[in-house]
Amino acid sequence: MSNFTAPKGIPEYFPPESAEFLAVRETLADAARRAGYGYIELPMFEDTALYARGVGESTDVVTKEMYTFTDRGGRSVTLRPEGTAGVMRAVIEHGLDRGQLPVKLHYSGPFFRYERPQAGRYRQLQQVGVEAIGVDDPALDAEVIAIADEAYRRLGLTGYRIELTSLGDSTCRPAYRAKLQEFLRKLPLDEETKQRVEINPLRVLDDKRPEVQEMLADAPLMVDHLSAEAKEHYEQVKEHLVDLGVEFTENPRLVRGLDYYTKTTFEFVHDGLGAQSGIGGGGRYDGLMAELGGQEYSGVGFGLGVDRTLLACKTEGLSLGEPGRCDVYCVPLGAEAKRRLVSVAGGLRAAGIRVDLAYGGKGLKGAMKAADRSGAKFALVLGERDLAAGNAQLKELASGEQREVPLDDVVDSVRAAVAEQRW
Repeated sequence: MSNFTAPKGIPEYFPPESAEFLAVRETLADAARRAGYGYIELPMFEDTALYARGVGESTDVVTKEMYTFTDRGGRSVTLRPEGTAGVMRAVIEHGLDRGQLPVKLHYSGPFFRYERPQAGRYRQLQQVGVEAIGVDDPALDAEVIAIADEAYRRLGLTGYRIELTSLGDSTCRPAYRAKLQEFLRKLPLDEETKQRVEINPLRVLDDKRPEVQEMLADAPLMVDHLSAEAKEHYEQVKEHLVDLGVEFTENPRLVRGLDYYTKTTFEFVHDGLGAQSGIGGGGRYDGLMAELGGQEYSGVGFGLGVDRTLLACKTEGLSLGEPGRCDVYCVPLGAEAKRRLVSVAGGLRAAGIRVDLAYGGKGLKGAMKAADRSGAKFALVLGERDLAAGNAQLKELASGEQREVPLDDVVDSVRAAVAEQRW
């Protein structure tokens, strides 16, 4: 037995569950593609300073959770903990904002955070994200939220809700920050939390400890101190969501875990997951692009957790993906039959049919058991007598029905059977 195991806190997906994982990821990404978001493939690691400046030095992500190391060239690099900062860096570096605005991009893949592993909270987490950069339009905020909502609905999820608020803008945030700090400084908080009050008081509102939440019951709320412009932006976002048929719940205490969010902020919450109830979220970020050396462009986006969404689908008993790894399982009986079926399998695959073959000289009984385990819809059996007659036997595994198909026409015959699922 091997002494090697997967790293702690890293989920692995293999058949048949991997089919469900792929179905979730593809459904989430497809909703973005249909809204005109082009794909961007991001580096797995970046300069550490990108995340320190872009994500926020006071966040738990930067202070506690990043996988940071020095490479052989003496450079400090970090495995990507989130996607927005990397997308903004790419937009600036490659001048993607010099053309039509907004720049609309989507991405997917693994992200890395050193967290205490538990169900739905992994050190390697899978996300699908979108970013729309260069236009500060409430309709765009609503579009981003609607894309995620549509993706979840296409998966069949019903037990989630959208929580929504506004975190204000640069004209009202400073005054609110001062008012919040004044309130928080009067509370009997621990030293670490007191330090957070001075660095980023808004993050204190996100403290999950019940005793802290109890002290925060009368804390001032950002939505009560919005500037006229930020308030109008928020009202228009809500109007567009209503027009799009997207239901939401206003949560004035909603705080995201990253510093760059301004104005519209949202989270998708599924209570069936327990403590780790968030399955996705995002918002608008003014000033992030300028902070990273680019134009004074705003952006809006989301990150949807593939792992947590898959757990939510399982909680609701949803059946996703095709567990079968093939449509047709070829069963050769004899050396000549095997040579012919290897060729037939190649032709079927070229025609778009998923095909596997009984390797290793299995007998008929063992090969048919393998065909059942493969999840194939059909078995294509070829023996020496079939070769002599110029036919193969096509068997529908679910019903047991069987018929002869001419070897000269086997590709078209099998393709038609797979397409129709009937003779």
